[in-house]
Amino acid sequence: MTKENIKLFSKMHAEPSWLYDLRQQAFDKIESLELPVIERVKFHRWNLGDGTITESEPTANVPDFTAVDNHLKLVQVGTQTVFEQIPVPLAEQGVVFTDFHSALEEIPELIEEFFMSSVKYDDDKLAAYHTAYFNSGAVLYIPDNVEIAEPIEGIFYQDSDSDVPFNKHIMIIAGKNSKISYLERLESRGEGSAKATANITVEVIARSGAQVKFAAIDRLGENVTAYISRRGKLGNDASIDWAIGVMNEGNVVADFDSDLIGNGSHADLKVVALSSGRQVQGIDTRVTNYGCNSIGNILQHGVILEKATLTFNGIGHIIKGAKGADAQQESRVLMLSDQARSDANPILLIDENDVTAGHAASIGQVDPEDMYYLMSRGLDKATAERLVVRGFLGSVIVEIPVKEVRDEMIATIEEKLSKR
Repeated sequence: MTKENIKLFSKMHAEPSWLYDLRQQAFDKIESLELPVIERVKFHRWNLGDGTITESEPTANVPDFTAVDNHLKLVQVGTQTVFEQIPVPLAEQGVVFTDFHSALEEIPELIEEFFMSSVKYDDDKLAAYHTAYFNSGAVLYIPDNVEIAEPIEGIFYQDSDSDVPFNKHIMIIAGKNSKISYLERLESRGEGSAKATANITVEVIARSGAQVKFAAIDRLGENVTAYISRRGKLGNDASIDWAIGVMNEGNVVADFDSDLIGNGSHADLKVVALSSGRQVQGIDTRVTNYGCNSIGNILQHGVILEKATLTFNGIGHIIKGAKGADAQQESRVLMLSDQARSDANPILLIDENDVTAGHAASIGQVDPEDMYYLMSRGLDKATAERLVVRGFLGSVIVEIPVKEVRDEMIATIEEKLSKR
């Protein structure tokens, strides 16, 4: 871990001085900062970064692009962009969807204004590490008043043959009164067994009146130890509807946070997680109400198999002055093994009187009455159990905007259940 390596990487990519300086400042903070607090998750000894900043080599693990729809799409494998598609009408309206360093040339002022604005580089050790060492990323910019009906796809493959850190910074800047539906996929590709780390930060900036539907499916492999941070920052009357499927194979800690800065802003977070084997997954989902009459809803459903561990922390925080705010949360976990471990922790922090808030949490096994009902109609136990699980996770699956990805998520669930 040396400043010289960061300097060489920054100069090689012709990064502006403000970004180079920020990387250096973040590097100086890494050792003095604490890890982020993920309640009841012991991850302090995990390897979440080896202090290298480099690019991945070309790989054979590149998807086939012979048949793709004509919609906004970006695909990266490791640090390399392998496919970029912007329909001409959208390009003419000023829409940008490209890799991070190309965006620094196309929309430099916007990148400087919003980069690390929803999370600060000195918030914690992993934020500082990310700022200093991120080696690739992407930027989606939607100008004011632009509405895009077709789903936008950002696909980011981690090459399973490579040990290059999967450190990405992804930015979505939705202009005033814009409207989009975005689908993100983080996935390991290939049959390799190289051990790797991932430190991924996604920033969604929803300016006044913007409406963002953000769906994601995370499927990083068992040899990837990951920290995934998704942050939303909302202006007046803006909304972000999150639907996130956490289907990784390796150990993961995640922060899914929304800051309701503007009056009348609205964040709806739906998260499903499936843990299996011996993996550990810890997920913090937080909504902070700053604006008056802002609304934050959290719904988390998880399923645990075998000897896995899954922790949900739901955090609703209403700041002093956020009159009329509403913070609701529900976390439920279904355990399919008596050797699994789980926590569902509801946390409400209320600093204002004129508000509404509530929470619910539960951990349990499959309802015997549900199983009896299904089996009485001719289904065997394994099939009945799979149907119960799919129904339990269905609240997020139905929010995924692309049918093929919904089917893929269901197939992933079926695959994990069939291994029991």
